[in-house]
Amino acid sequence: MDKLQSKYLEFKNINKEIVDWLEDIAEENNCRIEKKEWKSKYNSYVIYDYEPFCSDGFEINLLLSSYDASYLNFIKYLYNEKISTIEYLNNCIKIPAIKNYI
Repeated sequence: MDKLQSKYLEFKNINKEIVDWLEDIAEENNCRIEKKEWKSKYNSYVIYDYEPFCSDGFEINLLLSSYDASYLNFIKYLYNEKISTIEYLNNCIKIPAIKNYI
């Protein structure tokens, strides 16, 4: 009998607003959240496995695992598409309105 191999995918410095979305997508796609941590941007020794009282100055890292790498690849694709869409929409907001000169 073949031994099942777990595959891993790590997301670093996830935006706080999309962490819940990413966790939901992972659970829906047969992935397990192995580790979720808040790591200080200023002190590498400060790492929490729970959200600190003041989470400013922390980056959120997430480690996912699955027995099938295709699930992880799909989640990575969805994550990259979401980030790309958010960046595109933010750039659209920054474009000044063009006035019609008649």
